[in-house]
Amino acid sequence: MYQAGNNKLTERFSRTQIYQEYERAFTEATGLPLTLRPPESWQPVHHGRKNENPFCALMSKSSKSCAACLEIQVKLAESKGSEARSATCFAGLCDTAVPVQVDNKIIGYLQTGQILLKKPTKAQFARTAKQLTDWGMKVDLRALEEHYYATRIIKPSQYEAMVRLLTIYAQHLSIVCNQILVQQQNAEPPKITKAREFITAHQDDDLSLGDVARAVNTSSFYFCKMFKKATGLNFTDYLSRLRIEKAKNLLLNPNRRVSEVAYEVGFQSLTHFNRVFRKLCGQSPTDYRAKLPSPA
Repeated sequence: MYQAGNNKLTERFSRTQIYQEYERAFTEATGLPLTLRPPESWQPVHHGRKNENPFCALMSKSSKSCAACLEIQVKLAESKGSEARSATCFAGLCDTAVPVQVDNKIIGYLQTGQILLKKPTKAQFARTAKQLTDWGMKVDLRALEEHYYATRIIKPSQYEAMVRLLTIYAQHLSIVCNQILVQQQNAEPPKITKAREFITAHQDDDLSLGDVARAVNTSSFYFCKMFKKATGLNFTDYLSRLRIEKAKNLLLNPNRRVSEVAYEVGFQSLTHFNRVFRKLCGQSPTDYRAKLPSPA
């Protein structure tokens, strides 16, 4: 299943009345933020949401601490099957993601958290403040300390009960998302569905529009018009976005050279990769990687 399709599906479902009512009920009952996010999310997942932790909101102003949050999201996305997965950030805050699946494929996560499972110590805050200082973050330490100690503390047993609620709802979401997906696929021409699958399978190759057109038995001219109408993107932009999303994930590994990443995701030149990456992400691959947290 093409990743951008998953993103659109989760975005579409997050606007439905049934999801918004559940989100409202969950946040009011637990006091925690809740977000339905796509499998790959490149921004702080709870930023601007109701019940966002003020400490985390403060952290989002720094690229380094923001990158640390994204690293947690990657860890949460490593879960397989329908089991919930929790992870703890450098500051000791816990987040949990519950997979939402359709046909055994994860199309999104119900994510909550930004809480502490035990009372923080002065030493813990000191380590957090030092890490932020090492990252060069300029922050009012008094405000930082105030927000940090104001972080909600939840007993593990109580938090586990909240996660069970999310797990039950994720099962319900899976059923509804499947209905939406069936409607979406029925509305999409079979040739476009087949083309998406072919592009996904061969995205790392030197793929051309003609290759895809032949794979779905149409002329290049007709396929180009049909694909743009169905996806809102021309073939080149669609393929570039697919490759760049994969590149972002590979760049998390500090041992991979940028040039290796470029060729692995299907670009034939480093210059072209850098140009497309900057166009889609607003920064170069090197600058993007520099903002990621250093491995512990």
